[in-house]
Amino acid sequence: MNQPKQKPALEGITLEAILTHLVAQYGWEEMAQQVNIRCFTLDPSIKSSLKFLRKTPWAREKVEQMYLQSDGR
Repeated sequence: MNQPKQKPALEGITLEAILTHLVAQYGWEEMAQQVNIRCFTLDPSIKSSLKFLRKTPWAREKVEQMYLQSDGR
């Protein structure tokens, strides 16, 4: 039976919490260097980033990986 891949390390952590952690640790400029998306480079905010990442799976995956590598878990 095929089940969707689960991300146990991220279970229970909201996207907003991930972004808040990354902004505090790296800042928008460093985040934009690691994941080159406009919501990190042009007038960045948590709100605009959440909106974009919720509908852009490839970008969300990169942000989640950055979070996991940052020892945010």
